[in-house]
Amino acid sequence: MIDPHAPAPPGTPPPWGTPAPLPVRPGTGRFLVLACVFVCAACGLVYELELVALASYLIGDSVTQASVVLSVMVFAMGVGSLGAKRLRWHAAAGFGAVEAALALVGGCSAMALYAVFAWTGDWGGLWAAGPRCLLVAFSLAIGLLIGAEVPLLMELIQRIRRQDAGGAVADLFAADYVGALVGGLAFPFLLLPLLGQLTGTLLTGTVNVAAGGALVLGLFRRDLSRRARWTLLVVDVTVLGLLASAAVLVDDFERAARHAVYGDDVRVALQTDVQEVVLTGGTHGRPLDLFLDGRLRAGGRDERRYHEALVHPAMSGPHARVLILGGGDGMAAREVLREPGVERVDVVELDAGLVRLARHDPALSALNGHAYDDTRVHVFTADAFCWLRRTAPRAAYDVVIADLPDPGITASTKLYSQEFYGLARRALAPGGRLVVHAGPVQARPRAFWTVAATLRAAGLATTPYRVLGHDAGFAPGPDRSAGESGDPHDWGFVLAATGPGRPPLRLPADGPRLRTLTRQALRRDALEMPATALPPSTLVHPRY
Repeated sequence: MIDPHAPAPPGTPPPWGTPAPLPVRPGTGRFLVLACVFVCAACGLVYELELVALASYLIGDSVTQASVVLSVMVFAMGVGSLGAKRLRWHAAAGFGAVEAALALVGGCSAMALYAVFAWTGDWGGLWAAGPRCLLVAFSLAIGLLIGAEVPLLMELIQRIRRQDAGGAVADLFAADYVGALVGGLAFPFLLLPLLGQLTGTLLTGTVNVAAGGALVLGLFRRDLSRRARWTLLVVDVTVLGLLASAAVLVDDFERAARHAVYGDDVRVALQTDVQEVVLTGGTHGRPLDLFLDGRLRAGGRDERRYHEALVHPAMSGPHARVLILGGGDGMAAREVLREPGVERVDVVELDAGLVRLARHDPALSALNGHAYDDTRVHVFTADAFCWLRRTAPRAAYDVVIADLPDPGITASTKLYSQEFYGLARRALAPGGRLVVHAGPVQARPRAFWTVAATLRAAGLATTPYRVLGHDAGFAPGPDRSAGESGDPHDWGFVLAATGPGRPPLRLPADGPRLRTLTRQALRRDALEMPATALPPSTLVHPRY
């Protein structure tokens, strides 16, 4: 509870008592306390960002996960600050215990979340929300411990030299905020690219416990009894040992967890500058599956069904110049090149690492028909939105194919916006056609029909359709933790054109013989527009 404010009676000694007997000068002691504040703040923000990043990858919908982590953690910090008042008479021992617990909980949080997701993520039932519950639990625990730090450090810095409360708070918060800045920048630019999430978080925990233990055992050791000093030393050494052991085993753990998620047939697993790319199968007659950031992007059993339905209806008409947005795996380009009369294919893909893999991996390059070896194919490494805005020639393409991740994944929301479709419309030649992969119709109908409404809001006439596919048993969409749906697995598409009427849903008369798609099936798969119109999605008001 928050204590009511009341002035202390005259002559009442301050809670920090007499100045602490220090092994260094008071000025040096204050500097060491503020340095510890700096380190602890940096570590705390790394834990926070790690939870947001890992939850976004494992669970999906990064806006929701970031909101949950941040709101729960800030609330818990307030509760932790109140709880720390009970420890202020033993500030040194309390701070040492808090740092040891924070280092252990925060340092191991990434491995625990990954383990729960990998080995129990497909249980379903009551445990379908298990990863989310664990995320909230870690956010709450870490927030409580972080919230307890500043009040205890306030007591410690006043133990060195009495100072007015406003000045002490200003010094502590200055060190805290600068540390948070360093931690916030170190996570994406240093820890994540060089060490990865698991090792980076374990290293952060090691720094955390070392800084807290060094401050208490080195500077305030005389505030502790002999038994308390030895207890804290044993606890800190134990935490360091656990974190070090986990760091040594992290590669084996990651391989085992990856096999638990993807099966035992993982052949390629790499982290590009953009995403995690995993290939399974592709040898000895086993189908090749491509996973991007843990989501199935192309399944070897039925990828042709998807890519033939995506590409060929849009190719009915002039198609000399074709633009593919996304599609770095090369399979959409493979289908485009099968059509006669294609003169140029431009592929705009953000992930250069995926394109390199599609060029050089034997199984993946065979699956995409060695499309990148064709001289008509030109690759641009860029964000599709920025490329359309700055680089795309106006009225240059007969066909634009948006082979992008499902709507609803935060990173791709802008690629399903009215502004994006306006840019794509500008790149179309008169009478040109745009086709968009709009996600599953049965599982997420609102998202699908929002795509269609957004295309119409951009001035395009639309014809929606879908094709059925096999149930891969692996989430392709934005929510990695969703349980199995009873709806049939399908892919939804929207064909759009610049003309006044809806574009006809048909296949090119002189096109190649397709393996999975027929004219009769395509007509059967056409969808009627719903009676209730949905509002379009924009950059400032996303609706997926």
